[in-house]
Amino acid sequence: MMIAAPHFNREKFRLGSRLFLAFAYGLAGVLHVAHADWFLKIVPHWVPLARPVIIITGICEVLGAIGLLTPRFRAASGSALALYAVCVYPANIKHAIDSLSATTVTLGWWYHGPRLALQPVLVWWAMFAGGVLDWPFERNWTEFRSG
Repeated sequence: MMIAAPHFNREKFRLGSRLFLAFAYGLAGVLHVAHADWFLKIVPHWVPLARPVIIITGICEVLGAIGLLTPRFRAASGSALALYAVCVYPANIKHAIDSLSATTVTLGWWYHGPRLALQPVLVWWAMFAGGVLDWPFERNWTEFRSG
């Protein structure tokens, strides 16, 4: 008896991705606005007006989350959240360096290693959830390869 492989439904996966990212970015945005002082210690020293920047980025996260759930703004929000993930990467690096060089108990490599390594996945995920790209789930790989 042969068991058929389950069918992958790209659009259900995209919907699940969109809902998860909207929740995650919405929550992160609310935390950035409500508790901006928590995030001050991970902002690189060269960022001017760090507290207002944290609040503005929190507002952008909330707007991006709402936009992912809105068909009209979905693609723009996915692109903006992907760009946001690229822009906050220096803060993630600083957080890792500061944490790993601290003399007190902090988050270790078990947290910072995957967080830094998976940032490109987060960029892709926002673009996929926003419907900006389908890779690697194109329907016809020969069209993809031929250009």
